Amino acid sequence: MPEQTPITLNHFSFFNFSSSYYELSIEQRQKIHQELLSGLQAASDCVEIYQIYPVQANTDILIWSADRSTEKSDPAQFFTRFAQATNPFRKYLTSSQALWGFTKPSQYTKTRSTQELDPFSGQRKPYLVIYPFAKTVDWYLMSREARQGMMNEHIRIGKEFPEITQLLLYSFGFQDQEFVVVYELDNLTQFSDLVYALRDTEARRYTLRDTPNYTALYHPAAETLALWEQP
Repeated sequence: MPEQTPITLNHFSFFNFSSSYYELSIEQRQKIHQELLSGLQAASDCVEIYQIYPVQANTDILIWSADRSTEKSDPAQFFTRFAQATNPFRKYLTSSQALWGFTKPSQYTKTRSTQELDPFSGQRKPYLVIYPFAKTVDWYLMSREARQGMMNEHIRIGKEFPEITQLLLYSFGFQDQEFVVVYELDNLTQFSDLVYALRDTEARRYTLRDTPNYTALYHPAAETLALWEQP
């Protein structure tokens, strides 16, 4: 693992199957799934498709695309490829949300965390939790030392839950939020304990927004899509 977090683009797109989709036969659905997955796999270095419904009622699936960004043109090329992969199926898939950003080294730690989620590892945990995040103006007006002290407390609590890994995306200037926070975990109740423990930290005072929150279930991509094959 590199000592510092490399720059990568991570894009999370949330979709619902439309009423037109449910009018299709099993064979037609399977064909759409195969073509969609093939296009998505060609669009980025890594793609996963997660089940969200019935964990949440307003979204069916989550498509997570990760791309190694090494050139200035890479993000534009990824977005173009993603559109080419999904646009032919927009009659059957409606987009409800898109969250994205870039990974980069943290200003609060000198080395890369052992709890950092690796999108390219090929090893996924059963659950993924993702949400947009923004700090208050007062947070950024504080001294670097004051912020570091509060983040040290935050980091210390996180280390008490070593099984839970995190991916932090920076989306300043790109979307309405400043960050996209992603957790990967084996145990939902353990994750709830972590979130509860973080609620009474000093840094919590400076949270402006951390909703909507999405909880997704992992299956291999083809298996996730197959959940919607039966009429």
